[in-house]
Amino acid sequence: DEIPTVVGIFSAFGLVFSVSLFAWICCQRKSSKSNKTPPYKFVHVLKGVDIYPENLNSKKKFGADDKNEAKNKSAMPKNSLHLDLEKRDLNGNFPKTTPKIQSSPDLENLSPKHFAERKKDSVSPDSLKSITSLSSEDKQDKLGTLFFSLEYNFEKKAFVVNIKEARGLPAMDEQSMTSDPYIKMTILPEKKHKVKTRVLRKTLDPAFDETFTFYGIPYSQIQDLTLHFMILSFDRFSRDDVIGEVLIPLAGIELSEGRLLMDREIIKRNVRKSSGRGELLISLCYQSTTNTLTVVVLKARHLPKSDVSGLSDPYVKVNLYHAKKRISKKKTHVKKCTPNAVFNELFVFDIPCEGLDDISIEFLVLDSDRGSRNEVIGRLTLGSSAEGTGGEHWKEICEYPRRQIAKWHMLCDG
Repeated sequence: DEIPTVVGIFSAFGLVFSVSLFAWICCQRKSSKSNKTPPYKFVHVLKGVDIYPENLNSKKKFGADDKNEAKNKSAMPKNSLHLDLEKRDLNGNFPKTTPKIQSSPDLENLSPKHFAERKKDSVSPDSLKSITSLSSEDKQDKLGTLFFSLEYNFEKKAFVVNIKEARGLPAMDEQSMTSDPYIKMTILPEKKHKVKTRVLRKTLDPAFDETFTFYGIPYSQIQDLTLHFMILSFDRFSRDDVIGEVLIPLAGIELSEGRLLMDREIIKRNVRKSSGRGELLISLCYQSTTNTLTVVVLKARHLPKSDVSGLSDPYVKVNLYHAKKRISKKKTHVKKCTPNAVFNELFVFDIPCEGLDDISIEFLVLDSDRGSRNEVIGRLTLGSSAEGTGGEHWKEICEYPRRQIAKWHMLCDG
């Protein structure tokens, strides 16, 4: 009887000891985890924001106490170009604050030469005071300021552009009095490199902080390039609104000494006038026996600039309408980098009714733009109700069937 009792007592003590040891080990692991900085590096790829624990210079680190946190927050400049993640809202944007010119940590690393070159482009406190005293009409002309940085990586032979932020954008949505901005960037004159940032919702001071690296660009060619920034506001139900543009010729900009911070005023886009949309040469032939219409898109000339490079990549879309309803569509091939394109492409349309009274043809000349929406350069409509040369051309093919008739037509506003 004594042996089972002794065994039971030892088993109970062993169980209590095991539970105590397990609890002590768990407490030790938990305390060691709370005091240890994670060894890995995590990058927010979507927002392009670097949040390495070791790079959070004066921000909250893992395991930091409240006193160190308070000291670090007081030491951090409020409106520095260095983007603080703790100040972002749920959309990744900064709260609206009155802009103040503060020195950035990155500016201290620049040479006096670079600072002198950028001094005339920077915003002074006096200019900010004058802006606040402007009339409402003058404020509408102010489209904001774009902040970005340029750098050349000699080891990887790569050109690096960091789009930091934009400030003071105008409101493109009249109901909410805000915008949904994003930026498209193109390297001119070849237009081979086209990128765009993400869309930031409902903000006039978007903080993008997105870095784009372009490989295979020799440093000797940097001086021949030009950066074109297009600032737009996203519109879900129609074409995106163009806020403005920034053009940066890289000639004379020295990148051999490291990263260069820059800011430029956003200017109004160079909108083309409707009288300068160019011309389109069209040949038409109506076959009354087969009830078909032959359309030949021959040439385009004097097309306007699609962007600041002066080069367009035009093509033509042909839409056939019956009683204002589109029943067929065709398009030509794209002609690269030319304001005077030669297409020579033939299309045959079957006419669903007798005669051409209810038929009309629409020609859209567009600029091909990979990675974004193609822009309409000009428009032309031919039909019985068309005005000018469009109506005259249509009348001639109705009077002289089976005859191929060609005419030049002025393109109107797209």
